Amino acid sequence: MTTVQPTILNSLPELVAVRHDLHAHPELGLEEVRTSNLVARQLEAMGYRVTRGLARTGIVATLSNGTGRRSIGIRADMDALPIAEETGLAYASRMPGLMHACGHDGHTTMLLGAAKALAERRNFDGTIHLIFQPAEENVGGARIMVEEGLFERFPCDAVFALHNEPNLPFGQFAFREGPIMAAVDEAFIKVRGSGGHGAEPQATADPIVAGASIVMALQSIVSRNIHPLDPAVVTVAAFHGGAASNVIPSTADITVGIRSFDPRVRDELEHRIGLIAARQAQSYDMTATVDYRRSYDPTINHKAETDFARSLARRFAGPEKVVDLERPFMGSEDFGYMLKERPGTYFFLGGARAGNSYPLHHPAYDFNDDLIPIGAAFWTELAETYLKSE
Repeated sequence: MTTVQPTILNSLPELVAVRHDLHAHPELGLEEVRTSNLVARQLEAMGYRVTRGLARTGIVATLSNGTGRRSIGIRADMDALPIAEETGLAYASRMPGLMHACGHDGHTTMLLGAAKALAERRNFDGTIHLIFQPAEENVGGARIMVEEGLFERFPCDAVFALHNEPNLPFGQFAFREGPIMAAVDEAFIKVRGSGGHGAEPQATADPIVAGASIVMALQSIVSRNIHPLDPAVVTVAAFHGGAASNVIPSTADITVGIRSFDPRVRDELEHRIGLIAARQAQSYDMTATVDYRRSYDPTINHKAETDFARSLARRFAGPEKVVDLERPFMGSEDFGYMLKERPGTYFFLGGARAGNSYPLHHPAYDFNDDLIPIGAAFWTELAETYLKSE
């Protein structure tokens, strides 16, 4: 039932080549210089007005047609991850320790495919802003672009973004009104005791023991302090202390990852982590300090734009290819900063392969090229429908 525009079908070999080139040359957040230059050159050749430099390497490509005053923004992320690739592909990363393990090379390519179709067809009335965003993975490129005046310089009545998901059936569109991705925070706990010889623990204040008590007590926050119907995660991801069996160290360090959706829950998690760390350490006659860092806010979709994109997907791919997620994902996404400024929606496009599909952020993951024409065609139809001539 999916209809792919002839422009995209004719350009598919070129688009796949672009995706493979991006995959072979991954760049981390705010360092996407080569990627940004490649994208900008292609968009300029298509006739877009290209603005560079937002969030250092970000690009906004603008195309207007007709006399319509409405405008739309579509975002694709461009950055890679600090992961050593293990795919063995001919176009595998040439940059040691870096790879496109999340499919941002595919997201960028799909939007470039849509850009070409939109420029050639001119089947819309209004203004399209294509937002090629850096630093989604860990720096918050979306927040930086917003802070640098993204929507003041490029007004958008609505903004849209998608992410491939290899754990969903191929070609399936997955939507959710309201929260779809979690807020993510980090807590760095330092336990301070008094070190000494491992043979005489009575003469020390062992931060390993106090730290272990903190780790166990943290497990009670979600089960005993947070309402059972409020999603939350507290994960102790690292515990470092000591280096030899006969030495009790003076300090121990604990790293905690925190996920939530509701602002009140987020506040409570921060409060409880600080309280538990201090009181547990105190019970062992030690001290603990917490460096609590709030990172990405939750990604919360707007109803009208979610309804619009879902309805379009049903016509585009067929009702059997469209689902509503029962619950949000506990992963995080900085597109939420754009959704705090403008109405819009963020959704998933299934990319499962026959046989084994590696998950996102796995060293053997590779974006499914068969998604390129689907994503490009859907973005084209979404922009044309949203800016439909009256």
